[in-house]
Formats: sequence, C-alpha cells, structure tokens
Amino acid sequence: MKRESLILTTILGLSMAIMSGCTSPKPLYNYGDYSESYYGLKKEATAETALEYQKALEYCIEGANESRSGRVPPGMYANLGYLYLKAGNSAKAIESFKKEKSIYPEAVYFMDKMINKVETMEGKNDK
Repeated sequence: MKRESLILTTILGLSMAIMSGCTSPKPLYNYGDYSESYYGLKKEATAETALEYQKALEYCIEGANESRSGRVPPGMYANLGYLYLKAGNSAKAIESFKKEKSIYPEAVYFMDKMINKVETMEGKNDK
C-alpha cells in the first residue's frame, strides 16, 4: 500500500509539473512592431519612415496597457521624446522625457539633462 501511494504521489507530482510548464510566461515588455519600423528608418531615413517609426512608438505605448506585459520597454518614451524634439514639439518631448523618468528611475539623470537642454533651447528661441 505504501509503495502504491508513493507511485501515485510521484505521478501526480510529475503531471502537475508538466501542466504548470504548459503556461507561457508573461512577456516583460510590449514592443509592438518597433523592430520593423526602426529597421525601416535605418534602412531608408526619410520623413515618411521617421513618421512611421514615431507612429509605431506611439502605438506600442498605447498598446502596452492592453498587452499581457502592461509595460513599455526602457528608452521608448525617451526615443519618442527625441522624435518630438526633432519635429519641433518641445512640450511633447518634455512630457515624454518626464514619463520615461517616472517609470525608470535609473534614467533620471539623463532625462533631467535632456529636459534642461530642451528648456534652454526654448529660452533661447523666446529671446
């Protein structure tokens, strides 16, 4: 009887281990189609590919809340902020830099430098 219960327990334990291995792990970040659009931008750097890249970043950020991960990868807000800055939209750039800074504390130093640089540029443009 002891041997039968040991075998049954072993079989039950193995089957539970196998079943728990069937679930796929939750992805850490949501990348959307970031890679394809970035490749397109690097392959052929035009205003159109830059706009596609910007839209891909925006879509990825919007879709992060709906995805299984619920997180945006590090640097994505900073990248989007840089694109906004290049397009001349300083307010949106600063907003993106602040969002990056709030989500990823390790980026505080760099994002503060970027925000200060943008604010300095705005101050020079106002004079």
